[in-house]
Amino acid sequence: MAFMVAPCVLILSYAFFERGVWGGIEYNFNLENFVRVADPLYAKIFLTSARIAGLATLLAILIAYPAAYAISRAPRTRQPMLLFFAVLPFWSNYLIRTYAWIVLLNREGLFNNLLRQFGYNGEPLSLLYTEGAVIVGLVYNYLPFVILAIYSTLSRLNPELMEASRDLGAGPFRTFFRVTLPLTLPGVAAGGVFVFVLSIGNFVTPALLGGGRFQMIGNVVYDQFLTANDWPFGAALGMALIAIMVALLMFQAKATAHASGERAGGKDV
Repeated sequence: MAFMVAPCVLILSYAFFERGVWGGIEYNFNLENFVRVADPLYAKIFLTSARIAGLATLLAILIAYPAAYAISRAPRTRQPMLLFFAVLPFWSNYLIRTYAWIVLLNREGLFNNLLRQFGYNGEPLSLLYTEGAVIVGLVYNYLPFVILAIYSTLSRLNPELMEASRDLGAGPFRTFFRVTLPLTLPGVAAGGVFVFVLSIGNFVTPALLGGGRFQMIGNVVYDQFLTANDWPFGAALGMALIAIMVALLMFQAKATAHASGERAGGKDV
């Protein structure tokens, strides 16, 4: 409570005041900062951030599910080693991992050099400082979380359910889409919400891989606190971001509880 609620209450209280002439806070109570948050300019930044975070979440799930499925179907003795390799990127610093993508994606980087090796003689591709580069960086940095979330549900799945489906005449694809996937959706939702929440508020990856050519809401909050010295407005933007995150986490918790209730009901029947 002390380390989670107290900072949020402090930031929320700042949002109801106004910036001083030379920065700082003037304690004149008003709702002007929340009105500014609803301005079309910042609403567009919120939508852009949500779109980028949504694409990163979708790609992370599409990559993580097959990986988690393969790990869960591997022999038990090999699963710890495979999970070790899945989380191995966490052994390096977040900034180092992000800078590595700058080396890979720049005009003289590995990808452009590989294209030249395969006979491409045109202008080097501008892969860096694009929206795609930001999405790649977000997916790479948060992918292990999704793999672990999905693996945890797959590893607890009762194999007798798949056997029963096959005994009743369902093929592998129908068994997967009618049995395996629905029962593992809580893990998919948990991993997806995790990536989306971390991505929409991220400011390091857009700054490094986006090169400042476009902004996400995390960059705007960062600039308000450390560049514009407008702490009250930065606090209002931060609270709007926290509200989105809390809403998503509540939705994920309710969806998980609903899915668990349905499984329990199925067992009772």
